[in-house]
Amino acid sequence: MIPFSHAWPYEIILGDVYVQSCPFCHTENVLLPMKPKELQSVREGKKKLLVFPCCSERPVVVDSDGDYLLFDRAVR
Repeated sequence: MIPFSHAWPYEIILGDVYVQSCPFCHTENVLLPMKPKELQSVREGKKKLLVFPCCSERPVVVDSDGDYLLFDRAVR
């Protein structure tokens, strides 16, 4: 089980995946290079390297649900 410290909230707006703020550099309203279809494949067990466009941090998304992305490392 992944602890809550590895989870970060996201939103889908008009087919794009956003986070309200970057967990690494704290930039506001970051558009992620990820589509809702990719979220479904992550839920099915496929891992995804996610590069934050604001600061180039590279966590791996290991799971997701309707509200949170779960990473392989702590983001809180």
